[in-house]
Amino acid sequence: MAHDTRGEGFGHPPKRTQFKKGTSGNPGGRPKKVSNFKTDLAAELQEKLVLTENGKERRITKQRAFIKTLTAAAIKKDIRAVNALLACMKYFGVGAEELPTETADVSDLDLLETYLAQQRKKQNRDADPGTREKSKSSGNKR
Repeated sequence: MAHDTRGEGFGHPPKRTQFKKGTSGNPGGRPKKVSNFKTDLAAELQEKLVLTENGKERRITKQRAFIKTLTAAAIKKDIRAVNALLACMKYFGVGAEELPTETADVSDLDLLETYLAQQRKKQNRDADPGTREKSKSSGNKR
């Protein structure tokens, strides 16, 4: 036999078609994801920078720095900054929160109504002592 078939067959490809040692089967690797404006903007706004406030250095995100700058300009009566800040507040629903109201259970409401009814009865009896005397005297006549 001129052709050596040892090491070939199912699960054993020919040596000439196997990957060489030290090289990958995908040398270029997986292609990088194509970025879009939204992801680029989100990544840029999450980067941190050093800001000096009241003589202290703080590391904050660019997004936080942008909000601080916009708010400071609005406080200084820059009408464009005021409009932009109000538009952001309206869009994101900031400042429109209502105070949370307590919710009562149905059984709690029933208990409260019963208590109030008892108190009203007691108050009516105490307010009109003449009717109490009449009911006692009418009960004795039998």
